[in-house]
Amino acid sequence: MIIKDAAKTLDLDAVQAFALVASLTNFTRVAEASGTTQAAVSLKLKRLEGFLGRRLVERTPRSVRLTADGEAFLPHARALLEANQRALAPAAASLHRLRLGISDHAVGTELPLMLRRLNAADPALALDVQIGYSQTLLAAYDKGKLDGVIVRQEGGHRGGEALATDAYAWFASPAFEHRAGEVLPIANLAAPCGVRAIAVRALDQARIPWREVFVGGGVTAVAAAICAGLAVAAFARRIAPAGSVEVGDKLKLPRLPRSKVMLYSRVSDARSKSAFRILAAAVRQVTG
Repeated sequence: MIIKDAAKTLDLDAVQAFALVASLTNFTRVAEASGTTQAAVSLKLKRLEGFLGRRLVERTPRSVRLTADGEAFLPHARALLEANQRALAPAAASLHRLRLGISDHAVGTELPLMLRRLNAADPALALDVQIGYSQTLLAAYDKGKLDGVIVRQEGGHRGGEALATDAYAWFASPAFEHRAGEVLPIANLAAPCGVRAIAVRALDQARIPWREVFVGGGVTAVAAAICAGLAVAAFARRIAPAGSVEVGDKLKLPRLPRSKVMLYSRVSDARSKSAFRILAAAVRQVTG
């Protein structure tokens, strides 16, 4: 790629905006992650494209994608940003580390995508990630053991930033069979899982007899039990197991309430704040 004026240097803010566009593929989410506006993001990209003399991004009302020149420039952009982070870090300092708690029911199978986008924006960031129950993670956060958490909303916890609202439903394997009048087999995470509490409370209020035939250590385990045809389970629709089907109406099960996905963070440094903005933007994007 030929630069018009070799005496000039790349604008790192513009390169960062480009890297975020490549990662999040959405100008609204990039603006949120950058703590700025869509107009400012567009202006930075326009200046970068003018400096390079190449179009990097194709933008339509429905999508954002990199051009061939954008794909070619992306690894150089990321290498430049990583080198800049190393140069700014104190010589004796270790990697910048972020302690993050994530609820399985809040993120589920979308976690790899979120981490990939965060790594693309800040390759030198080190993460300590704890997966667990919302209630447990919030307790650790309140004690200062975590810098931030992405969890399902718990009734007694104030503050935080709402990232999404999930609709919950009952799911099972298409091959699952249950006769009227039989005790309903269900699969859950162990207590104190908030989703388990919601599911059990709804069944009890509807006076539907149930038995817990499977208790998993994570959403992946519960999903496996569902796909194997062992039981019915409550899931947010967006993280329901692939191949499973909604069975609430068929089995006359009670409707489940909606639940919010929340972000709580207490970081003060700019780099950590940026990381949480990127994660928040990624969650909003994957949840629609």
